[in-house]
Amino acid sequence: MLLMALLAATHGAVAHGATLRFGLSSAGLSYPFAAAIAQGFQQQAARAGVQAIVLDAQGKVQKQANDLDDLLSQRVDGIVLMPLDSVIAQSWVDRAARAGIPVVAVGSQVGDPATRPLRAVYPKLTALVTQDEVLSGQEAGRLAVSLLPRDRVARIAIIEGAPGFPEVLQRAEGFRQALDAAHARYRIVASQPGNWTADDADSACQNILAAHPGIDLFFSEADDMAVGCARAVRSAGSHARLVGIGGSRLAIVSLEAGRIDGTVCYEPRELGALAFDALYGDLTGRKPLHAAFITYATPGITRANVSACPAQW
Repeated sequence: MLLMALLAATHGAVAHGATLRFGLSSAGLSYPFAAAIAQGFQQQAARAGVQAIVLDAQGKVQKQANDLDDLLSQRVDGIVLMPLDSVIAQSWVDRAARAGIPVVAVGSQVGDPATRPLRAVYPKLTALVTQDEVLSGQEAGRLAVSLLPRDRVARIAIIEGAPGFPEVLQRAEGFRQALDAAHARYRIVASQPGNWTADDADSACQNILAAHPGIDLFFSEADDMAVGCARAVRSAGSHARLVGIGGSRLAIVSLEAGRIDGTVCYEPRELGALAFDALYGDLTGRKPLHAAFITYATPGITRANVSACPAQW
């Protein structure tokens, strides 16, 4: 009864023209991808006349927990959450639900990715707005198939993101699915974390090349890591091909220059805008949502179609 009363009060405020206040809990505004999500969210809020409160977790789970406490204590009308830890985020969404404050997750799922499929949206969320990370991994895998040698078993290394992010498992899963669907002859000879950064990926790829100098292809689960790995490949005199994910500005430049071979196009400003629209549509009653999965197309990009990816981060 309390939850229904709170929601009714919120919808009543909207009906009477009161200014809505939406909070965005960002994983870290120093990350270009997260900053672009915040930009898309803020732009949509400005167009709709909604007050946007953006909090920066600075890559720290405890800081994000404190940020969620802050937004709940402010009694914002709704929250967009870019979770740093999907498992811990489930308890945050539960608390918001008890307080009658709807939450849209953006960029990463809520719940344990080992047991909850991406599209099985956590039921206490209004919506999950993200890339389909498995499909994106499949796009990367299809790019890889076109680059692998056909006359022998190809040697592949994976540069993973940071532990705890569901995308690490999902992108690798999709990548392998595409290779298997194409009946590619391959072997994953190494897999190391690059922690989403170019420098860490550079070090990881150096280590892998020292142990496996005949690597045919590196699949980096994010573009920054692909760019870092490209430095290691050049330094080692390797001919390994490089595929990333993300469609970042740096990756597009590197793709055009021939330093990497492919990426998958993401549009984080679009994510931020879609997340705002989902929350706004639900709160105003224009488009009520419950545990909705909202995504957009993420095509594979090579030098041949690089103009199809307008880099947003």
